Amino acid sequence: MAVDREIQGILDFIASRGVPPHYELPVEEARINMLKGRAVVCPPEPVALPRIEALSAPGPAGPIPLRLYAASRGRALPVLVYYHGGGWVIGNLDSHDDLCRRLAQESGCLVISVDYRLAPEHRFPAAVDDARAALEWVAAQAATLGGDPARIAVGGDSAGANLATVVARQARQARQTGGPALAFQLLVYPVTDCDFSRSSYAQHARGYILTRQGMDWFWDHYLPDSGARTNALASPLRADSLAGLPPALVQLAEYDVLLDEGVAYAHALEAAGVPVTVRHYPGAIHGFFSMTVTQMARTAIADAAAALKAALGA
Repeated sequence: MAVDREIQGILDFIASRGVPPHYELPVEEARINMLKGRAVVCPPEPVALPRIEALSAPGPAGPIPLRLYAASRGRALPVLVYYHGGGWVIGNLDSHDDLCRRLAQESGCLVISVDYRLAPEHRFPAAVDDARAALEWVAAQAATLGGDPARIAVGGDSAGANLATVVARQARQARQTGGPALAFQLLVYPVTDCDFSRSSYAQHARGYILTRQGMDWFWDHYLPDSGARTNALASPLRADSLAGLPPALVQLAEYDVLLDEGVAYAHALEAAGVPVTVRHYPGAIHGFFSMTVTQMARTAIADAAAALKAALGA
């Protein structure tokens, strides 16, 4: 089907402004443009929450900034540790603030957004190390923060979903030594492999915000050694085993270079015996989950919130 009407309007608006793609810009300018673009193209409708707090977790290279969101001041809320997208290079707590507010409001979860280190200043595996450290700290502090340590999920979009898959596997391996026991994975158009030969890379190579050239740029900054990209901490589809991971919701966009690897990862989870639900969003593009002004995004957020409630008993 055609690109969703509201999303196409956003694409047309971006094209009319003549904004260069991120891969044609210096990294710092690309980061600024992402924030400015979100504010202009998809101005959020404010979601007021009774509890939003700045936190930090100890990390391998210093404190990791976190932001906590809750729609109530109740205790023992289910917890979602969320990793923002942006190709491991762009994005931060502010770029995904509106999205996290909505997830907290609709799911009833204590949402904790993680501001992991970005490439190229901090290349692979810095983001992975921060993602894991943040999860372990949140799990250890959950009760103090008002969360339930027995009901913790991880989630993210794009590169953030990549990190969520990786820390879910690390948590599985650490359970025997007291690591966090995860109850759910929310994976929104995840990066799961470094292989660009899948058909969705050819079909959607340009014209939909995230392009093949853009993914080249992200990978080159995150892990310049192409031979090392098959490491399962970077390409989780290549993990030896996905058995024993928590149930997952995989949300996918029709016009997305990452579509096929997202489908492949969902199939791999299923083959490993992991309960998995796949939601396809016809007419959607990569990044639509954060376009909270559109009905498509709101539907996907509602689907994510419903899955979190069902899995965590929110």
